[in-house]
Amino acid sequence: MVDDGDDDKVKTFCTDDHPTRVFLALNKFRDSSILTDLTLNTVDGRSLCVHSLVLAAVSSLIWKNMNRNITYSKVDMRRDTDRSAGVHKWLLSLGPEVDYVGLEAIVEFAYTGLISCLNEHMDQIKAAAQTLGAPRVLDLFANKKELPIKAGGHGMAENISAAQQIMISLQSIKQLWMNRAGCDVVLQALGGSLHVHRVILAVSSDYFRGMFTLGMKESFQASVSLPFLLASDLEVLIGSSYKGSLPLSWTSIFELTSAAIQLQYQPALTLCLNFLQQEITPHTCLDVVSFAEAYGMAHLLEAADDFVLRQFQKVACTLKFKDLPGRQLLKYLNSCSLCVPSELVVFNAVVAWIQAKPNVRQKLAKELMKTVHFPLMTFEEFKEVQSQDMWRDHNLAGLYETVLEEFCSTQTALQNQCRIYLPKENLVLIGGDQISEDLGGRSISRQLWFGNSLKSFTGIQKAIEWRSLGAMPEPARFSHEVAVLNEQLYIFGGKKYYGNGDTLNSTYRYDPLQDSWENLSEMQEKRCSFSVVVLDQKLYAIGGQCELNHLDSVELYCPTTDSWSFTWPLDLPLSGHVAKVLKGQIFISGGQSSDFLCLSSMFLYHPETGSTFLANMSSPRAHHCMETLGDCLYVAGGITADHSMTVIDQLACEVYCPATDSWTAFTSLLVPHVGAGSAVLEGKFYLLGGYSQEDCSDTNMVHRYNPVTQKWENVGEMPGPNNDLQACVLCLPQHLRM
Repeated sequence: MVDDGDDDKVKTFCTDDHPTRVFLALNKFRDSSILTDLTLNTVDGRSLCVHSLVLAAVSSLIWKNMNRNITYSKVDMRRDTDRSAGVHKWLLSLGPEVDYVGLEAIVEFAYTGLISCLNEHMDQIKAAAQTLGAPRVLDLFANKKELPIKAGGHGMAENISAAQQIMISLQSIKQLWMNRAGCDVVLQALGGSLHVHRVILAVSSDYFRGMFTLGMKESFQASVSLPFLLASDLEVLIGSSYKGSLPLSWTSIFELTSAAIQLQYQPALTLCLNFLQQEITPHTCLDVVSFAEAYGMAHLLEAADDFVLRQFQKVACTLKFKDLPGRQLLKYLNSCSLCVPSELVVFNAVVAWIQAKPNVRQKLAKELMKTVHFPLMTFEEFKEVQSQDMWRDHNLAGLYETVLEEFCSTQTALQNQCRIYLPKENLVLIGGDQISEDLGGRSISRQLWFGNSLKSFTGIQKAIEWRSLGAMPEPARFSHEVAVLNEQLYIFGGKKYYGNGDTLNSTYRYDPLQDSWENLSEMQEKRCSFSVVVLDQKLYAIGGQCELNHLDSVELYCPTTDSWSFTWPLDLPLSGHVAKVLKGQIFISGGQSSDFLCLSSMFLYHPETGSTFLANMSSPRAHHCMETLGDCLYVAGGITADHSMTVIDQLACEVYCPATDSWTAFTSLLVPHVGAGSAVLEGKFYLLGGYSQEDCSDTNMVHRYNPVTQKWENVGEMPGPNNDLQACVLCLPQHLRM
C-alpha cells in the first residue's frame, strides 16, 4: 500500500471518444450478427437483425417493450423460442406504413448518429420514425427547415453532431442498465451480483466476448459465476462501459487494474493506466514499479522507473524506498538518468537504505558506495558524510578509509570527475547569428545542436554536452521562429542576411525519427522577429517585421492541408514580442510598436475575435523570452528603455499569474540575454545565449531558473551561435544519443 496521505482522494478519469468507440464496435457486431437479439420484419418480407438495446436508445416503442410488455395495434412484437448463444430472440413485425428503406435509416441512425439518405427518402424515414417513436430522427426534419445543409453534409442538424447523438444514445443505454431493463445475464461475484447486457460486456472485454460468442457453456447460462472478483470492483469496471468514466484513487487502483487485466476489459484498463501514469507521485511510484513488474507491463514499468529516476531525491525520503531490493536500488543508482542535485543526495539515500536493515545490508555497502562520486562533493558536503553514525561500526572502518581516500585523491579517473545525466527529452538549438572571434564580423548559421547530457562537476559546476544534429536546408537564418507539433520540428521565416530583401517566408519540417526535411507551403507574408504557437493541432504565425514594416497580421497553418490562411489581426503592428499557449489560450507579452518603442502590454489573442488586454508588465520589454511553467508565464531577458528612452538590457524578471491577472518579480538575471533562445525542460526555464544591447557583446552562457529554489544557475556554454536563435525541446531517437 502507498504511504501518502492523499491515497483515498478520488479522481474521475474519462475518455472523450468512448461513446464513438462503443457504437463502432456494436455496428461491427451487427454486421457480423454477433449477439443480435431483435429481428425487424417489414410487410414485403425483408428483415433487419439488430441489438434491441441500441434501437431502444432511439425508439420509445422498443424502450417501453424492454421495460414492460405492452401490446401495440400497429406492430406485432413477440419473443421467439430461439435462444442461440444464450440470447433471447425477439421479433417485431411492422405494418405497411414502414418500408425497408425507412427502417434501415432508423437503424443507421441508432448505430452511427446520422442518416446518409435523409434528403432522398424523407417520407419513408419520417413514417418509420413516427411508428417506432424516434423523436431525435423527427427533430432532424424540423431542424432541416431552420438550418441550411452544408455541401457534402449528411442532413444532420448543425447543432447536434453525430458524436453528440451517439453520446445521448449511450446515456439512454446506461439508464436501461440502471433500470435492469433488457439485462440478459447475471454476474455472480464475491459479495453480490450484477445484472448486465451481454453485448455491452462483449464489446468492452475480450474475456466476455469469448465467453458469450465462442460456444462456451456460460453463453447459454442466465447466470455466470466469477468467484475471483469482488462485486464492488466488477460494478465499477462495468460502469465504465456505460459511462465512459471511472472513479479512481490510490486506495483502489491496483485492485481495479488487476481485475481489468484479468477480464481484458479495455475501456477500464485504459483509464486505469492513464491514472497510474498521470497521478504518480514519489509516494506511489515504487508501488507502480512493483505492480508493472508483476504483470509484465513494460510500458508502465518504463514510465514508473523513469519517474523514480527523475524524482529520486523525493522518492528516497519515502518509507517504501527502504523496502527496495538491493538489485533494484543499484539499477537506479547506476543509471545515467538518475537526477540528483548533488552527490550528498545519493550518499544519504544509500545510508538510509542500509540503516533500515543494517545486519542484512551492510554487506552491500561497498558496492553501493561506488555509485557515489565523492570527488564531486564540496568540503561542507563531505563533512556531512564524515558525521554519519554508521562509520562507528568497526566493520565499516575499511570502507570509510576508501571513501576518504577517494574524496582526497587527485588521481581519480576522468570519468569519475563528473556525474553524467541524460534527460528524457533534449534541448535543441536552431540557426542564429554570432560574432567572430576577432569581433570583426558576424556569421549566420544553418546548424542544429542538441543537448545530449548534463555534466555535474564539483559543487554547483555544470555543463551541457552539445552534439550536432545536422543543418537545416538553405538558407541560414536568424530572427526566425520554430514550433514542435507531434514530435516534429517546424521552422518559419526569419532573415537570411542583414540588408533589405532578406526576410523569408519559407517553412520547413524536420522529422527526427527519419532524419529528413520537408519543404512546406510558404507563409503569405515574409516575417522576422515574430512568434509562433501551437493550438488545437494548428500553428499560428503572429505579427513580426518585414524590412522596416511592423506587421499586425496573423496566419494559421494547417498541417493536414499544408496551407496558410489569415485569421483575425492584432490590434496593433508588433515585433519582438512573445506568444505562448497556456490552458488553451494564446498570451502575448511585450514587443515593439511601429515606432520601435518597447511595450509592457500583456494580452490574450483569440483567432476568431481578436485581443483582450490584461495587466501590464512592471516595465516594457522586447526581444525577450517567455515560457509556461505550471499555471504561470515566466518572462526574462530582452531589452527595455530607461527614463531618457535609451534602449538598455533588461535584467529584471517577472511572472504572470492568469488566475489573478497580476505580475510578480522573481530573481533577476546577472547577465543580459537579448534575442536568446528559451525552453522548458523538466520543469526548469532555460535561457540560451543572446547578447548585450549595451556593449554589443555576445552572451555565450546557458542559464536556467529553478522555480523550486527560485534561483538562476549557470549550466555551461553555447556550442555555436548565441543570438537571434531559437530553441525547443524534442524527443530524439536513441541512436543519436549513444
